[in-house]
Amino acid sequence: MQNSSDKFNNYIYGKNSVLETISQNPKRINKIFFSDGINFDNRLKKIKELADKNSIQVQFTNLNKFNKYFQENSDKIQNINFQGVIASVSPVEYLDFDEFLNKKSDDFRKIVILDGVEDPHNFGAILRTLAAAKYDAVIVPKHRSCPITSTVEKTSCGAINYIPVIKTNSLPTIADILKKNDWWIIAADGQSKDNYFDIDYKNMNFAVILGAEGEGVSKTLLNKADFKVKIPCAIESLNVSATCAVIVYESIRQILQK
Repeated sequence: MQNSSDKFNNYIYGKNSVLETISQNPKRINKIFFSDGINFDNRLKKIKELADKNSIQVQFTNLNKFNKYFQENSDKIQNINFQGVIASVSPVEYLDFDEFLNKKSDDFRKIVILDGVEDPHNFGAILRTLAAAKYDAVIVPKHRSCPITSTVEKTSCGAINYIPVIKTNSLPTIADILKKNDWWIIAADGQSKDNYFDIDYKNMNFAVILGAEGEGVSKTLLNKADFKVKIPCAIESLNVSATCAVIVYESIRQILQK
C-alpha cells in the first residue's frame, strides 16, 4: 500500500462515515469531535465506545466552527449537517496496482475503472455500490479524477473502507496490462449496439470502464474495450453513478445464477 499524495490530515463527518471508519480502520482516526450537548443515539454511542477501546482522543466542541474549514478545503460546501460527529483522519491509502494484479484469488475478479469522473457525490455513490456488490477494486487516474475528500467519504457512507482504490498515471496502460493478463475490458458507451445485459459476465475477470457525463469514456479506452455496452434510455443518458449501479448489479445477478 502507498500513501495518498495529500500531506495533511483530512476530516470526515457523519455517523455512518465515522462509524465505518473507526470499525474497519481505527488506526486511521486521530481524534473525534462530538457536538456539545449532543443526544447520543446508538451509532454515536458505538463511536464513543470504539474510540475509548482504541484510545482515540475525544473532544466535545461547537462543530459550527468547522464550517469555515470545509468551505475552504472540502468541495466548497456550506452549512454541512455533521450529524453531531467529525473525525480527524489520516489520508486514505491507495492500493498498488501490481500488488492487486499479483494477488492470488480462487474466484474471477471484477473491477471498475473511472475515466474522468470528477464529481465527489458521484464518486462516493460509486464506491458505495462497489462495496455493496463486493467488487474487488476501483481504478482512477491521477489527473482528471476526483480526490478522496470528506464529501466522497460522507456520500460513500464509509464504503471507502471496504473497496480498495488504485491510482494510476495511465488508464490505457492499465487496460493493456489487464488484457495481457486475461482480463476482459467492458466500456459503457451510449452509442453501442449491445445492451449491458447482452454480455456474459460469468467465468472471466473483467473491468468495467465508466466515463463522466457529457464526455463519456475516452476514444483511446473505447478502442481497447473487448465489449461496448449501453443502457437503453428514453433520455440522453443516466448519471454515471446510476449507470454503475445498473451494470454492476446485472453482473452480480448473472454471477449468482451461474
